[in-house]
Amino acid sequence: MIMKKILFASIFIIAFSSVWAQNRWPAEKAQQWYLRQPWPVGCNFIPSTAINELEMWQADTWDPKTIDRELGWAENIGFNVVRVYLHNLVWETDSTGFKKRISEFLIIAGRHKIKTLFVLFDDCWNKDPKTGKQPKPKPGVHNSGWMQAPGQARVNDPNSWPPLEKYAKGVLSAFKDDERILMWDLYNEPGNEGMFEKSLPFLKTVFSWAWIIRPSQPLTCATWNHDDKYRNLNQFQLASADVITFHNYSEPEKLEAEIIHLQKLERPLICSEYMARTNGSRFETNLPVLKKYHVGAINWGLVSGKTNTIFPWGSKEGTPEPKIWFHDIFRQDGTPFNQEEIKAIQKLTQH
Repeated sequence: MIMKKILFASIFIIAFSSVWAQNRWPAEKAQQWYLRQPWPVGCNFIPSTAINELEMWQADTWDPKTIDRELGWAENIGFNVVRVYLHNLVWETDSTGFKKRISEFLIIAGRHKIKTLFVLFDDCWNKDPKTGKQPKPKPGVHNSGWMQAPGQARVNDPNSWPPLEKYAKGVLSAFKDDERILMWDLYNEPGNEGMFEKSLPFLKTVFSWAWIIRPSQPLTCATWNHDDKYRNLNQFQLASADVITFHNYSEPEKLEAEIIHLQKLERPLICSEYMARTNGSRFETNLPVLKKYHVGAINWGLVSGKTNTIFPWGSKEGTPEPKIWFHDIFRQDGTPFNQEEIKAIQKLTQH
C-alpha cells in the first residue's frame, strides 16, 4: 500500500503546476548541487541542556559551551550535518539577538566541519508554545516539553500569520547565501497531532514566502506519513521541494523500498529522520542502505538529555531507562550508549 501511494505521488508530480515549476529548482540543478556535497550524514541536534527549541535559542538559556562540546562528539564519529529546529517566538521576541545566536551556532558548527539544515516550523508535540521559562522534563516521557511552531491555533488562523511571515522571510533573508547552511526545511511533519490537511494552507503559504526570498540553498519539507489523510500534503511537499526529504523509522527492507520509489522523482534524496532502535531502525542495518543509494542520512538525536528521547514514543512518566535506547547516541559525559554502534558509524563515514 505504501509503495502504491508513493508511486501515485510520483505520477502526480509529472504534472505539477506552472507556479511550482517557476519557483522550484529544476531537477538537474538539484542533482548538480547534490553532487557537489559530501555524502550528508549526521543527526537531528538539540543540546542536552535544552528541553525544546525555545530553551535552546532564548538568550537566558543559550548554551554555546555545551553545543560546542557535543558537536565535537558528532564530528568525531564522522557526522557532517545537523538538522536544527528554530522557533518563531524567539524571533518575535528578540529578532536581533536570535540572528546573533544563529550566527554563533553556525560558527561553532563550522569549526567542527558540520553544515546545518534549519527547520522553520513544526506541527509536533505540545501545541501551545510560550516564551520564558520552559517546563521541566517529565521523567521517562519522550519529548514531554517539545513545542510546536507556531502552534495549532496560529496555523488555523490566517490573521495571525503576518508576524510568521516576517520571521520566515527575516531568517531566510539574513542567511540566504550562507554556505554553512546545507538546506532549509520549511515545515516539520505538517499535519501531525491530528491536524491532517488543516495544515496545508499554512504549508503552501510558507513555501510562497520562501519562494519570494529564494535562498541560494535548496528548500525542502519531508514527507512522513503515507496514510490517505495526508495525500494532498504529500503531493504538495513532493511537488514543491528542491531536494526530496523523508522520514523513515522502519526496518531496512521498508526503508529500501521507499528509497527505490522516491528515486522515480529523479531528485536527490535525504532521509532527515531515522533510527529508532526498538522499531528495527538501527545504525548497523539502516545506515548501510542509505549509503548504498547515496541517500543523505540524518538520525534522530545525539546526546541523551532533557528531551528524554532515549525513551520510546508514548512512554509513561516514571518509565526507567530502557536497556535499548530508542534514539540518541551519547550520554552527557560523552560515553556512547553502544561502542559497537560508534565503530559501525565511523566505518561508514570513513573514520
